[in-house]
Amino acid sequence: MKSFIFILLVVFSFVSQTVAAAPCATPAKTLKLATLAPEGTGMYKGLVAVQTKIKAQTQGCVDVQLYGGGSAGDEKDVVRKMRIGQLHGAALTGVGLGQIEPEIRVLELPFLFKDYAKVDSTYGQLKPYFEQKLNEKGFQLLGWAEVGFVQIFSNKPIKSRADLSGMKMWMWEGDALAQAMYESLKVVPVPLAVTDVLTSLQTGLIDGCYAPPLGAIAFQWPTKTKFVTKVDLVMGTGALILANSVWQTLAPAEQTIVKAVISEEAKGMVAQSRTDNQQSMTALQSMGLQIVTLTPEAQTELESISKEVATKLVGKLYPQPILDKTLALAGPR
Repeated sequence: MKSFIFILLVVFSFVSQTVAAAPCATPAKTLKLATLAPEGTGMYKGLVAVQTKIKAQTQGCVDVQLYGGGSAGDEKDVVRKMRIGQLHGAALTGVGLGQIEPEIRVLELPFLFKDYAKVDSTYGQLKPYFEQKLNEKGFQLLGWAEVGFVQIFSNKPIKSRADLSGMKMWMWEGDALAQAMYESLKVVPVPLAVTDVLTSLQTGLIDGCYAPPLGAIAFQWPTKTKFVTKVDLVMGTGALILANSVWQTLAPAEQTIVKAVISEEAKGMVAQSRTDNQQSMTALQSMGLQIVTLTPEAQTELESISKEVATKLVGKLYPQPILDKTLALAGPR
């Protein structure tokens, strides 16, 4: 009897150790995610939370490795690296997402949204459409992560549309939407990688740039500019995506965890981004920048480019039906 009990204990011990050593339904894996967001920003902190929760909830079967602050390159580089498997996912802005699926840029048309309520309702209703479009291009859309309303940073005050004419403004390399917008405003575009903007402001290669307040501060652009014109030019979109090639290697239970964690954290990132951008406008004043607010007449004149830009990009970035649907959902300003 004692021998039998001893054998049972040995067997139980072996089984327990085996189960503890191999809890994963598939081989353990590490998801390599990139972002331009520097450490310390709300976006990066949200990704750290994603990293921690996924590892804990999958019992270490899925880990996350982060490449922040542009350490993996500009977004064009990040998309290329995802396509060849060097990276597995990213938190991308609209420019990076547009490298994968150009239609998504319809969400960044100038003066499309008048408030966050319209942003939320429009994004929510269009999410299934863009989930399908990105899936067809090899990626999972796991959560929206907007960067905020874009303002204009410059070294001279911009009080009207005429003040923009002839200005040398940064444009993200390959950004067809910014190109169309600049053509309408008669702005001189200077295509640069985002990592080259600060130096270009310092040397005078460009007179200004555009960004949400939080993003501008994170990249130190206000240290080389004197004015910020509050125009809510564009709602800078963004999303957390994962390549299908790695998504398909996850066990179904792991997919459920990864999707739930990222989706929930993305909502938190959006809420934090909105708070941070509002506080950043105050911070800009304390940094010595002058806040320029347009008169209602000047704002209306600037907004008049919206229809022209939207029409110009039909057939280049998106088809007419998705433009019509987006405009209907966003409603009038």
